[in-house]
Amino acid sequence: MSALIYGANHVITESEKIALHFNISSFVIGATLIAVGTSLPEMAASVSASLQGKTDMAVANVLGSVTFNISLVLGIIFLMSKELSPQRDLFRNDSAWSLFPLLIFILMAYNGEIDRFDGFLFLLLMGGYLLFLSKDSKNLENEIDKNLKKEKFDWKKSLIFLAIGFTFIIVGADYTIQSASEIAKNLGVSEWVIALLLIAFGTSLPELVVSVVAAKKGNADMVIGNIIGSNVANFTVVLGASALANPLSISFAKNGFDIMCASISTVMLVFITANKLYNRSAGIGLLIIVLLMISNAF
Repeated sequence: MSALIYGANHVITESEKIALHFNISSFVIGATLIAVGTSLPEMAASVSASLQGKTDMAVANVLGSVTFNISLVLGIIFLMSKELSPQRDLFRNDSAWSLFPLLIFILMAYNGEIDRFDGFLFLLLMGGYLLFLSKDSKNLENEIDKNLKKEKFDWKKSLIFLAIGFTFIIVGADYTIQSASEIAKNLGVSEWVIALLLIAFGTSLPELVVSVVAAKKGNADMVIGNIIGSNVANFTVVLGASALANPLSISFAKNGFDIMCASISTVMLVFITANKLYNRSAGIGLLIIVLLMISNAF
């Protein structure tokens, strides 16, 4: 798990350097790389699980990550912060993108499978999200690591660190899935439960770290924007890539509660942004969802 996170950090940092070198917009550097970059562990773990034929683990990892990202990460942020006041109108500009991928996921999964064509459509949806965000690129300046601009760009160094990062991600993902399968067998629980809780929590750590740092700096827009962007990436890029690797099976009868947890977390996020409830009361409500998901798993 630590290899996944370590590799993701390297990929994010070096990708930002390359983007800066080519004068790519602040939107691409901040929103895209941070949101998609912190979802790299989820993508690596889910794609690896899909390639190994463990499609239950691929889907469970995404559902668990979405629930952890919203309920656990934001719950902790709201509890530790006295008050968050985003300058951006997150409800008007961004909240719909929390619901779109979820609703499309439910529609696709209704017949019990997310096939390769569905995976392609998910990736297409991510393209639509990026086009939507590109109109607001000027509002994302605070999400860039200003220290990177001071560093002299070195192609050789960046490519080496990118290679190291991707190696750690691939090896770490494969090892994580194999270890999780062994843990599931030894504990006598399903691989779905292990992926839903253990892997999903571990791969959500980058979002937690980024959000805590942003909250301490008073950057409320980045805190919630990172969660929304990461969840869009989880459904579109992670599930999309996993479905392209191998069609994903899902059962509403068996996994309906976990789908409901991800759905209710998303609806609560929309409600919070609509009413600007960025406070400890909302944090407690979000954490209750996590506790219910964990208790139901066992």
